[in-house]
Amino acid sequence: MKEENIKTAARILLGAGLITAGIGHLTFARKPFQAQVPDWAPLKKDDTVVYSGFVEIALGTALVLAPKKHEALIGKIAAGLFVGVFPGNISQYTHKRNAFGLNTDSKRFLRLFFQPVLVYWALKSTQKSKISL
Repeated sequence: MKEENIKTAARILLGAGLITAGIGHLTFARKPFQAQVPDWAPLKKDDTVVYSGFVEIALGTALVLAPKKHEALIGKIAAGLFVGVFPGNISQYTHKRNAFGLNTDSKRFLRLFFQPVLVYWALKSTQKSKISL
């Protein structure tokens, strides 16, 4: 399979995942997502979850539908989102909040290592291909 096809599939899968997560923020997973909102967040936990849900839906849609010339920028924005929500994952771990099956310290700790994978995924699946001669 060509590298470009793999990158396209990865980008679309990431976008679909963000759209699904965003819908979850607004509906079926609203309460569990609140477990990830740090106590120091400036908005109410529910408001933070709702607003971030809209952002994830918009960003996921952009990953799936944006023209090729904007993919790299959108990938950087998605990577920034994953970096930006990382404190919520740390908060869930340090405050021992159960959600999404993360009901032990070891599971919550291991979850922290998935965030860099998402950052890499966002960047790698949207970077411009190197031209080979």
